[in-house]
Amino acid sequence: MIDLYFWPTPNGQKIPIMLEECGLPYKLCPINILVGEQFDPKFLKISRNNRIPVIVDHDGDHDGDEGADLTLFESGAILEYLAEKTDMFMPRNTTGKYAVLQWLYFQVGGIGPMFGQCGHFMGYAPKKIPYAIERYQNETKRLYGVLDKRLVDHHYLAGDYSIADMAVYPWIDVRWLHEIEINDFPHVKRWYEAIKARPPVQKAMALLNDQEVIGNPSDETREIFFGKSQMGQNK
Repeated sequence: MIDLYFWPTPNGQKIPIMLEECGLPYKLCPINILVGEQFDPKFLKISRNNRIPVIVDHDGDHDGDEGADLTLFESGAILEYLAEKTDMFMPRNTTGKYAVLQWLYFQVGGIGPMFGQCGHFMGYAPKKIPYAIERYQNETKRLYGVLDKRLVDHHYLAGDYSIADMAVYPWIDVRWLHEIEINDFPHVKRWYEAIKARPPVQKAMALLNDQEVIGNPSDETREIFFGKSQMGQNK
């Protein structure tokens, strides 16, 4: 059994997608980041960066220590681990494996940070800063263009459906936040619709769908969510 510490943000949604796709049993452990549950001392023991997602795998022989739990934070590392654990959604051969990993890291190092800043300055910053909005929306559109060119002659980012697609998909699902017109990127649209139609993806994306991820935050919620009031607590 795997404990999944989760909140329905794009980074959080990657992991239940993988868990549903590969059929691993898991227990959902919601961490409401809007009220500061990510700063609870119990959670900080397993996630020193006070971020979701986190998994605790209670099943298996880790490094020869039979029955030992394995705790992981960082969504990219979790996806790699689950792919290796199940031998699913990442090829074994060198060429295929690194094709997947390059697009996974493209999401972790590019799409996540840039789309996240775009969403922050367009939707959540207390003051509109035209330079920041233009800078991050332009970069978001550029990254959409990279995806669209890749998907011209590939059904999925690394050939076959993989953890790279699972990592990128939730960020495309929140394109409304970045004011992206997906029809401007027809190959991304085709790819997005194909993944959206997968039953495991639908089940994973519905987790906690009755919860407001952030909406229109109050000043208090904004401080908690973006870390201002928690500076210095994660030591």
